[in-house]
Amino acid sequence: MERLWAPWRLQYVKSASGENEIECVFCAKQGVDDREALVVHRGARCFVMLNLYPYTNGHLMVAPYRHLAKPGDLDAEERAELWDLLAQSLEVLDATLKPHGANAGLNLGRPAGAGVEGHLHLHVVPRWNGDVNFMPVLADVRVMAQHLDDTWQLLRDAWGSV
Repeated sequence: MERLWAPWRLQYVKSASGENEIECVFCAKQGVDDREALVVHRGARCFVMLNLYPYTNGHLMVAPYRHLAKPGDLDAEERAELWDLLAQSLEVLDATLKPHGANAGLNLGRPAGAGVEGHLHLHVVPRWNGDVNFMPVLADVRVMAQHLDDTWQLLRDAWGSV
């Protein structure tokens, strides 16, 4: 039997179970190196970062700088920039990774799938025909074809051209 190792998942599994409480991953991205934080773009009120635990290559998250839990907590400028950054994210993904489609959405509350409940964030997941294979079903493993550092550089370089 072939084994695929994903040791970086352990931190996520422990934090999701409450075993290893960590600070808010979005608040922690402020005032740090963008590459280290996987931040590909910073706006005035919101920023865009790669998901450290992606569903597919190029899985982005758009979040306000302020620690807010619900869409109604956003002010008008944050709400506008969040949606503008969604549109820009889709343009950058189309120009670089050329997905066949995308999922974009909010997971509000743990029952809805939110891994980080207290800080609102929008997932932008590029999708390709046939990108779902047997691995997630049989082994609870996703196979990523591109390293996060390579994806970060590709998207960061393309941001200014949209």
